[in-house]
Amino acid sequence: MKLTTYTDYGLRALMFMACLRPGTRSSVAEISSYYDISRNHMVKVVVQLVSLGYLHSVRGKNGGITLAKMPQEIRIGQVIRDLENNLDGVDCNSPGCKLVPVCRLTHALKTGMEAFLTAMDEYTLADLVSDNAEQIIAILKIQTE
Repeated sequence: MKLTTYTDYGLRALMFMACLRPGTRSSVAEISSYYDISRNHMVKVVVQLVSLGYLHSVRGKNGGITLAKMPQEIRIGQVIRDLENNLDGVDCNSPGCKLVPVCRLTHALKTGMEAFLTAMDEYTLADLVSDNAEQIIAILKIQTE
């Protein structure tokens, strides 16, 4: 299973935010700068994370983004489900496959995908950063004060 870059950025943004003190605000510019990725891409990801309820956004001079949930409440499998736009594995209609009436590949891929997502549901955002938050902060040089 290969995640899209979009989902990768979403998970990175959540991990970044989870390393901050609870309630600390950050910005899209700060996150994209730390990961050295396109600000435009990160804006799209953060907007969706806000609309999904993972992040909270405040506009204005003292605005920014914060985690909307505690890291231990955010299941990684669900984040992947929410951010990935195609979990089917293959597109049987592009180009039209002549095997569709007898194919078992889609069922096998669906079974494998569910196993993957079930395994990822075992992990929370807290699991991804709790033991190594200090190392992540040092690597990214995140301001925690």
